[in-house]
Amino acid sequence: MSTPEQSSLGKPVAYADQYDPSLLFPISRTTGRVELELPGVLPFLGADLWTAFELSWLTPRGKPQVAIAHVTVPCETANIVESKSFKLYLNSFTNSRFASPDEIRDLLRKDINEAVWRGATMQASVGVRILMPEMFDREQVHELDGLNLDRLDIECTRYTPAPELLTAAFDEQPVQEVLTSNLLKSNCLVTGQPDWGSVQIRYSGPQIDQGALLRYLVSFRNHNEFHEQCIERIYMDIWRRCRPVKLMVYGRYTRRGGLDINPVRTSHPIALPANIRTARQ
Repeated sequence: MSTPEQSSLGKPVAYADQYDPSLLFPISRTTGRVELELPGVLPFLGADLWTAFELSWLTPRGKPQVAIAHVTVPCETANIVESKSFKLYLNSFTNSRFASPDEIRDLLRKDINEAVWRGATMQASVGVRILMPEMFDREQVHELDGLNLDRLDIECTRYTPAPELLTAAFDEQPVQEVLTSNLLKSNCLVTGQPDWGSVQIRYSGPQIDQGALLRYLVSFRNHNEFHEQCIERIYMDIWRRCRPVKLMVYGRYTRRGGLDINPVRTSHPIALPANIRTARQ
């Protein structure tokens, strides 16, 4: 099984400029999910929404093309793709010639599917959408909707995940709320480099103590874990400690190396959020 330490993270590498799908480096989701004591059948649905801002190739006549790619990876996949390997893979298109954006889209879908399902039977395909420059004006910037927890004047003393901080009003009437924060920060599992993010929590059930929830989110500040695993940890801690009837946790992380990763996990079937970036992304 591939491990993060075997990837190109934190290591000097030469950039390939000819198409090379072997650069994609899958990492099993199992390790993080075993740590969270997740059952074989996942207790959530969702996907990881990737945005690739640095995608370029050559036409058959050698003229460069640029585009943005939106990639949707179902949370059921056996693996995630290590982000630096994804960047190296995208850069490998740079000096290769392709007939059309549709060819690029089909290659991305095929190659990413192979990586995320390696060692398992494919259950659902990744989604890929290519935006050419004439569509760039349609790309929106919008902050996550909801009541911002960051307005609270609280004292924070915990900077590694502290799920015991979470509490809810189990003896009172249930509520429906959408809560957000821009104070989510964790670190790369391998390099220790900071990962900055915003989070939206949509739930119905016992009212979650907002100050406690904000302290809990801040407690990730010195934690080393991949984006996808952090969002699953937040989801499971809230699910187990606050016992909502319905829950959705959506994280949007700032880009690194021309890529942003935006995991969403939900207790019930929903339409996935539109992949709209926040101002910091």
